[in-house]
Amino acid sequence: MKRKSLFALSAVVVVAAAALVPVLWSGSDNLHNGTAVAATPADQAALIKKGEYLARAGDCIACHTVRGGKQFAGGLPMATPFGTMFTPNITPDDQYGIGKWTQDDFYRAMHTGRSKDGSLLYPGFPFTSYTKVTRADSDAIYAYLRSVTPVNVPSRPHELKFPFNQRNMLIGWRTLFFREGEYKPDPTKSVEWNRGAYLIEGLGHCGMCHTSINAMGGPVSSAAFAGGLIPLQNWYAPSLTSNKEAGLGDWETKDIADLLKTGVSNRGAVFGPMAEVVHNSLQYMSDEDINAMATYLKTIPQKSEAPEPLQLETSEKFGGELLKQGQKIYADNCAKCHAENGLGMPPAFPPLANNQSIQMPSAVNPIRMVLNGGYPPSTDANPHPYGMPPFAQALSNQEVAAVVTYIRMSWGNHGTAVSPQQVSDLRSAPLD
Repeated sequence: MKRKSLFALSAVVVVAAAALVPVLWSGSDNLHNGTAVAATPADQAALIKKGEYLARAGDCIACHTVRGGKQFAGGLPMATPFGTMFTPNITPDDQYGIGKWTQDDFYRAMHTGRSKDGSLLYPGFPFTSYTKVTRADSDAIYAYLRSVTPVNVPSRPHELKFPFNQRNMLIGWRTLFFREGEYKPDPTKSVEWNRGAYLIEGLGHCGMCHTSINAMGGPVSSAAFAGGLIPLQNWYAPSLTSNKEAGLGDWETKDIADLLKTGVSNRGAVFGPMAEVVHNSLQYMSDEDINAMATYLKTIPQKSEAPEPLQLETSEKFGGELLKQGQKIYADNCAKCHAENGLGMPPAFPPLANNQSIQMPSAVNPIRMVLNGGYPPSTDANPHPYGMPPFAQALSNQEVAAVVTYIRMSWGNHGTAVSPQQVSDLRSAPLD
């Protein structure tokens, strides 16, 4: 839930993830009975409409709908260091979905991370964020999900390694990393700021991508919003707390709002997982909510230092050779759009000069962009975005390393040389 002058921002602000969005990791739990009933048909229709909006804000569709599959029928594989999870069916099907869940059952999952039968849900479902969602909003999402077309498809069991397939072990994880409780407004802040905090910290669950996780899969509390690698998608979610990465301290609020709503702004464009978040979720949010999120993000405390993820390094001599080689490759392939001086033609073609996303310690995102290309999201405000062509077939690992080295070290940029081995590793990595 990833981005400054964001050339290859994989996940700027909201999330990703990404691949970490509203997922009820209920597996094959047995479900029972209950429905939400509004006072009148008009009330029910309004509740469903509100729930649809909130489900968009949470980007539920991203995890619960396989590309080309039935909406919310689940089945999306999530490869993690602990094994593969499969997202469940959350349509109102009585046999395989949540057709027999009550409002209380649904709120318990959102608020406490427990399924209908009381079993513990895996934290791939971001209940650590959703616990902040109000009961009223949870009931609205529930009403909306009850209104969609039921799909009679069973949820696929997770394929987790021992001992991670033992749900009772989650008790220890929860003790360390989970604090239950709805969002409490800060009385010293504005209504707009509090609304933004509620969306970013709760439904948006932005911290799940923009906060590093430890070996136990738990968030590093001291590094909230300080960035981290998204292993599920092989992108780097940059730090929102450092101006050396995606820190927003020197951004205008309007530029942050434009980026969230349309995927492009005068400061850059989003690609990768963050582009999917904008496409599936943020473009549908009201201007008021987008501005509230931007207002909150603008106030995230900034730190002088950014995280330093593991980065394969080259020798100084070889780095110099790559820099020289990259200059010619850039002139032949990149200068037409990004200009010889690296200033580009924003917002269509982002600048590479003085672009923090290019200079970050992690070179994952610019490497992915050169290899695989990509587009900012297609939104109502930007229906025909300019894209970046892929060069995986045209350039060797060393040539990709060379051109990325060149853009990271030219025009006053302070990045470091890139190893061809890292390019090779990312070339073979899954695209999603």
